[in-house]
Amino acid sequence: MNWTESIGFIAASLTTASFVPQAWKIIRHRKVKDLSFTMYAMMFAGQGGWLIYGLLIQDFPLIVANIIGCSLTGTILAFKIFINE
Repeated sequence: MNWTESIGFIAASLTTASFVPQAWKIIRHRKVKDLSFTMYAMMFAGQGGWLIYGLLIQDFPLIVANIIGCSLTGTILAFKIFINE
């Protein structure tokens, strides 16, 4: 892995991991009333787009980061849609 890829991997790891505390809190407390549906819908769609792009250019860090990101934002979005307390 070269220096450029290392920076990309670190950046992808940090931005992806930033959703973990929010997802964990939502799963534990089952409260999403104050979260923006639009923000999470847009984020999920954007991460899905990045995932497709990563697959097309075969960029492993981009693929992994967006699989994890879609999982986390998708979980939050599902809680927002189905629980919304």
